Amino acid sequence: MSFQELLSLGLPPVAIAFRSTAPPGVPHVDAVGPAGCSYWKLAAEGKVFYTEAADYYNCPIGAYTHGVDLPAGTAAELQGLVETMVGLEYLRREEVPNIPRRTAPFGVALYGPFPLAPFDPDVVLVRGRAKQVMLIAEAAHMAGIGSEVAPRVRPTCAVLPETVQKARASISLGCIGNRVYTELGDDELYIALPGQKVFDVLSSLSTIITANRELERFHRGRYAAN
Repeated sequence: MSFQELLSLGLPPVAIAFRSTAPPGVPHVDAVGPAGCSYWKLAAEGKVFYTEAADYYNCPIGAYTHGVDLPAGTAAELQGLVETMVGLEYLRREEVPNIPRRTAPFGVALYGPFPLAPFDPDVVLVRGRAKQVMLIAEAAHMAGIGSEVAPRVRPTCAVLPETVQKARASISLGCIGNRVYTELGDDELYIALPGQKVFDVLSSLSTIITANRELERFHRGRYAAN
């Protein structure tokens, strides 16, 4: 069974991969999005496509985390956006160098719904409510790739390079920009899984769901008795 079937997810997970060129049969995205994370929403809706560097120029933060080299004007916009965030006390200047980002040259990024996307993902991004993400996080722990860091708060797209670099699950609470561009619900967050381990997590998930179901009965019984 899939993540969506096991957990009754509202949308399927998204498969994302970074390659030097797009594979045959995968089309370029129809239109440039307002933000890099807006492509997640398209993929969750069932579309399979690739993006190029220029498709991130509208999103200086996303371009930064994806390792896209920015033209001078967009680089200045990134700096201006960072200054605005610092001025609003939303971000501390010393945080910026620690934001995860891809260091490999950017060729293309591939997107599609998991597991139907016709490529091997580097990251599988699951969007869900707190309990759904809890169950996946426990399955990831069982599979030996549990997150070893606190949930990421901003920017949300940094969860992609973080997951690839650490080869472990990463949780993001979602930032306000992501919530606007992806229409993420107030009760939703993300967990990102390394592509090479995603089926290990999926195979552990049934066990975790059964265990939680039995433990819930036990705890509810104790609660009712007191």
